[in-house]
This record gives sequence, structure tokens and C-alpha cells, in this order.
Amino acid sequence: MKVYYLLGIIPFLAILVGTGFVNRVEPYVFGLPFLLFWFFFWTIMSSAIMGIIFKLDPINKQEEETE
Repeated sequence: MKVYYLLGIIPFLAILVGTGFVNRVEPYVFGLPFLLFWFFFWTIMSSAIMGIIFKLDPINKQEEETE
């Protein structure tokens, strides 16, 4: 198993485990309760992390060369 695949665990843990630690309404971030901001932030970060994994995976580089 490649080490960069472990990056995919970060959003999972942040949303599943982190929710218990940030479960509060205040402070407000960009007008949103903190918990709602937490979910929104990790939704965006999940996409970014999956993009990083995609770029680091050598299988995807081989497919680009064949096209």
C-alpha cells in the first residue's frame, strides 16, 4: 500500500472523529456555526486531498502518456 493513499484517511477522521471535538455553535465563522463550517471545510478539503492523491499516483501518469 502506498503511503500517499493514507492521506485519504484524514478527511474521514476529521469528519467522523473531529465532530465530537468541535460540536459547538459558537464561535461563528463566516456567519456559520462552527460545526457547519467544519463540515463545509472538510468537504472542500476532501476534494483537494483526493486531487493530491490523484496527482501522486503513478498509474494516472501512465494513462496520461498513452492518450
